[in-house]
Amino acid sequence: MQSEIEALRTLKAQYCRFLDTRDRDGWRSLFADDLVVRLDMAPATLGGDPQTAPPIEGADTFVSYTLGALDGVRSVHHVHTPEIELTSDDTATGIWAMEDWLIFPNGAELHGAGHYHETYRTTGDRWQITSLHLTRTVVKVTEPTA
Repeated sequence: MQSEIEALRTLKAQYCRFLDTRDRDGWRSLFADDLVVRLDMAPATLGGDPQTAPPIEGADTFVSYTLGALDGVRSVHHVHTPEIELTSDDTATGIWAMEDWLIFPNGAELHGAGHYHETYRTTGDRWQITSLHLTRTVVKVTEPTA
């Protein structure tokens, strides 16, 4: 049981590292083909509308969308305080506190925080993310530099 939880912690650590280093193949390997992703575009605290975008379906679609949006952007992604539950021999859920910092080529910045709500599945060889919902509690945008 503990080794499965540690494997899920490693999976999420790789998520951050592969994304920030733009290791496309490594990052893609973390997702099940049938991945479904929902992204909140605004904080959902104090009655705020999270402005959840339409679902992104399929790992290849999500990877292309995300890496395309981050082209030329420097990024830092951190996750903390995992709440992991093994729900069967081959499935699990996890909630991770997260923080991201994006620095755009024009000097604009996005600094955010929130939570990843995820589901996982293993084939026995490797755990993969099957669904991901990013909720936001903070989004701070800094204007471009002159």
